[in-house]
Parts: sequence; C-alpha cells; structure tokens
Amino acid sequence: MPLFTRSHPLAQQKATGETDSTAATEAAAPSEPQDPPEPDNSADTSEQLEPADATEAAKSADLAASAVPDETSEPAEPTGSEAESAADSVERSAQLPARAGWFGWRARYPRTARAVGVGTSVLAGVLLIVALLVPDRLDRITLQSFFRFPVEAIVLAIVLLVLPAKARRIVAVVLGAFVGLSTVLKCLDMGFYQTLARPFDLVFDWVLLSDAADFLKDSVGRSGEVLAIVGVILALIAVLAGSALAMVRLSDVMARHRPMAVRTTLVLGVVWIMCFTLSFQVGGVTLATKGYSTFLANRVQYVREGLGDADVFKKQLNVDAFAKTPPNQLLTGLRGKDVLFTFIESYGRVALDDPTMAPEMDKTLAAGDARLKAAGFASQSGWLRSPVTGAGSWLAHSTFLSGLWVKNQQRYRTVTTSTRATLTSYFQKTGAWRTVGIVPGVRKAWPEGKYFGLDNIYDSTHLGYNGPYFSWTPVPDQFSLQSFEDLEYGKKNRDPIMAEIILASSHNPWSPIAHTIPWNQLGDGTIFNQIKKEGTNPTEVWKSAKRVRTEYRKAIQYSVDSLTQWMQRYGNKNTVLVFLGDHQPVPTVTGGTSDRDVPITIVAHDPKVLDKISSWGWTDGLKPADNAPVLSMDKFRDRFMTTFAK
Repeated sequence: MPLFTRSHPLAQQKATGETDSTAATEAAAPSEPQDPPEPDNSADTSEQLEPADATEAAKSADLAASAVPDETSEPAEPTGSEAESAADSVERSAQLPARAGWFGWRARYPRTARAVGVGTSVLAGVLLIVALLVPDRLDRITLQSFFRFPVEAIVLAIVLLVLPAKARRIVAVVLGAFVGLSTVLKCLDMGFYQTLARPFDLVFDWVLLSDAADFLKDSVGRSGEVLAIVGVILALIAVLAGSALAMVRLSDVMARHRPMAVRTTLVLGVVWIMCFTLSFQVGGVTLATKGYSTFLANRVQYVREGLGDADVFKKQLNVDAFAKTPPNQLLTGLRGKDVLFTFIESYGRVALDDPTMAPEMDKTLAAGDARLKAAGFASQSGWLRSPVTGAGSWLAHSTFLSGLWVKNQQRYRTVTTSTRATLTSYFQKTGAWRTVGIVPGVRKAWPEGKYFGLDNIYDSTHLGYNGPYFSWTPVPDQFSLQSFEDLEYGKKNRDPIMAEIILASSHNPWSPIAHTIPWNQLGDGTIFNQIKKEGTNPTEVWKSAKRVRTEYRKAIQYSVDSLTQWMQRYGNKNTVLVFLGDHQPVPTVTGGTSDRDVPITIVAHDPKVLDKISSWGWTDGLKPADNAPVLSMDKFRDRFMTTFAK
C-alpha cells in the first residue's frame, strides 16, 4: 500500500475501527487552502499572479492534493460544506489567469501588464462607441457627433450580462462582427453619398464595385487598382476582427466585475431614458440617441423596397403607348431630318446656377448661341429631372430613351433584356433612318447596344483615335464629333441618320482636360499628347474643392464649345440636335444639393421643328430660364414622339 494512503487520517480511522461520525468528518476535512487574492480590477484578464501569490496558490494546491484518498481506499461522501467549498474553489480557479503573456512578460512586468490591460479595455470601448455613433455621411461627421449617448450600448451590455459564460463569448463575437459589418456598410454609404448622393443599395449595387475598380484602373493604373483593392480587403478584415475582439474584451471585463457592471448599466439606462424624454442637449447636440437603430431600420426598409421593386417595374415595363403604332405612323414630323441625341457627361444645373461657375458658363453659352445663329440655327432649352446624380450615366441614358424610371442596376438589367422599345429603336423601326452610336466611353463588349436599336456602334477603338487618354476619358469630345462626321455624317448620298452620341470629356475626374483646336489639325489625335502634358494633375486638383469645381466648369465648357462648333461647321438645314446633361456632378461640385435637374436643348435649322415644341414653355437659346418647366426624364420619350408624330 502506498505510503500516501497509509498516512491519510481516513485510512488510519478505518484500520482502528473508529465509528464516531463527527471524528471521521473532522479527520476527513483537510486544512482549508488559503483563498487566492482577487484579481485587481485594472489587471488584464490574462495577467499572471505575482510570485508571492503563486507560492501561496501552490501550497494550497499541495494541501488539497494531500486530502485525496488512494484509489484503494474507500471514498468518503463529501458533506454539504465540502461540496460548497469545492465549488467555490473551482470558480476561483476558473478566474485564475491562464497565461503569462509572450515570453512571460506579464509576470516580469506586472504593473505594465495591468496598464496594458486597462488601456486595451478602454480602447475596445472607444472602438465600439465610435462604430455605433459614426454617421454614414462624410459631411455629417463632426466632433459633436461623437459626444452622444447611444442606447444600443446599454442594450448590448444587458444582453452580455444575462448570458452564461460560454454563450456570452459566442454572442459577443457575433455581435462584435455585426457591428463591424455595419461599420463597413457605413463606409460604403460614405463613398456612395460622395459620388451618387445616396446610400449603398445592398440589393443592387454590388456590381458597381467592379465598375469602381475599373475606374481606379483607368485613373491610377493597374498597380494603383491592385494596391487599393488589397488595402480595402485588409481594412475589412481589420474592422471585423477588431470589433469582434473588442466586444469579447468588454464582455469579459463585465463578467469579472459583474455587480459593478449591473449597477452601472441600470444607472446609465435610467439616465438615457431621462435625457431622451427631456430631449436634453449639450452644445446643441442631443445627448441621448438611437441613431444606430434608426440606421439599421432604414437599411432593412431599403432592402425590402429593393426586393419588391422588381415586380413593380415589370408592370411598368409592359405599358407603352406606342407599342401598337404602325411604323409608317411613327415620327412622321421628322422624316428626312438628321436627329442627333447627344449626352454631355455630368452637365448639371449647378454649372449654370452656381455663382462661381455661372459667369463663365454664360459666356460659353452666349458664344455658342452666336455660332448657331450665324449658321442659321435656333434653339430652345428646358430642364429634365434625372433619376441619378453624381454618376450612373447609363441609368440616365436608359431612362431618357426607354421612357421608364431606371433608378438602379436591377431595373437597367431588366429593361435592357426586355422587348421594351426605346426612342432610338423607334427610329430604327420606321426604316426611315440609319441609326448609329458614338460611344467613346465603351472599351469592351457592350451587348446593351442592340437593345437601344443602333445599326452600328463606334466605341473608343473604332473612332480612329491614336492620342492619349485624358484621365478616364478615352477620346476627347472634339475628336469624337469629327470622327462621326468622317465615318457617317459626311458621307454623300446617305440615308437620314439618327445618332446617339456620348460626349465623355466632362466625365469625373475632369483633369486633365483637352481644349478645342482648329478642326483641320485633329489628324489621328496624336496632337493631344502635347495638350495633355500641358493639363493639370488630377491628384493635385482633387486636394481642393474649389479647384475641382473650376476644372469641372472648364470640362463642361469644352464639351459645349466642341458641340456648337461642330454644328456651325457641319450642320445643315436638315440637322436637328437634342443635347442634354445626363446627371448632376458629384457632391464635391454641387455642395451636396439634392437637386437632380439637368439642362436640355433642341437646336434646329428648320423653324417648323421648334414651332412644334412651342407649347412646352422652354426658353429661347442654349440656357434655360431658372423658372423654365422641369420634366421628369422618363416622360421625355413619349412627349417627343407625340409632338413629332406628324
């Protein structure tokens, strides 16, 4: 028999036949080990005991071990006090630090370890509070926006306090990751508000991320695109991991100091209710906020509306007033005319209304009016309301041509894969026009071109341009228009032409931009190499909102000048030009206005053409009056076809 068993008091009692239960109990109870000291409130969860505490713990462990009987001895039934003491010991042992840090540094530097623990806990709290409070728009981020009291923090604390240990840690990870995901969504919203003046659409906008990558490649090159994508991925991982770890950290701190955490949560909850009820403010900022919950509720509603939008749009798709009209009765009022629908990228109302841009734009439009009048043309102008702002040209173009409100990518896919006729395809349907497209911004396959009813499409690779890109713009507007003249419009003995022309030089980022040169010097476009060298650097321009607006205005002026000069040079008595902006520019230029109006102008040599639109209430000339009628862009197709039906 092992020496340990022979020396145990219970074994001796059994050998001598003692039956006194009280004596047996007293003999069986080992010396109660000394409780380990409670961990310091400020210590890190993984902090190791100081050497003196470790020694005491070791002695207690030895005493406890000496009370364990040998497997050959008959086990004693523990009393209630023994079971309670054992449970307390297990609980205290579970609270003991499990590790000593890398290379045991926590044991060697306990004060530093405690400071690091406190700092980490504070940082975790700050991270989560910032995630809950940060707005989803850059223009709303102010110092005051972070001096508020979010009710969601109290709700999270209550949830973590009522859960048992294992479930608490799992829920903390899930909630932390969710807060991180919502922070990523807020960042996406910031970017979309800066470019499209609307939040990110969780249902339809994922495809736009690919377009954003292409834009980066065109603007900063392939290496810049790759670096940006890698940076975004790393930032995403950091946000998700950081928020999850922060939530776990705070849940552990609350568990170690549960009584204090419960009292603090109750007090803060009462304070929040009082502040919210009384609308208490500090420095004009409402202290109690539920902004994060409102943000989530809005996103849920946004998703629900997006999912239901498909059915609504399909019903609208089938309503077409001209679907059953015989081809020989369509657009008879324009037979024999060349009709050019020309979009000027980002040509918005701000270019004509903003006091810093209006004077120069007025000069450009006045010069354009003079050119047109000298060539025998007249014009009238009004306003259209675009479905998009900042970007999304293809949505505006399809809205204008299809007569449907194409406000998102899902609608665009639906309409361009349908049999819905467009304004351009109705021209094609008559058989009286050759329909062509000048789309210099297209640099890859564009299957949607067939939907728009274009007999021939000239993209950036088919315009004969051998000059440089101007930032995003593959072909300067003046060259695109000259190519249209050379490839289609200037041909002899041709049929009337209906053309859709996209002028892309005014596309963001507006730097560097070209300027007009003598038309007989354009050649193959290599002359623009020197012009680009003389241009501005987009990196420098975008450091200043004022410079961005200046370059934007110059880009619009270049597009308008190119178009009016072309009309003066190549237009004839049968030319009818309809030109318009597709959307307002980005908020950096517009100042964040919600106005989505764009100018539209019809230019014609034949006075009968403008006589037909006299009832529209438009303004004579290239500049619409401030109070000129505003027509929704999706209504233009039907109005135009009705007006020129005969």
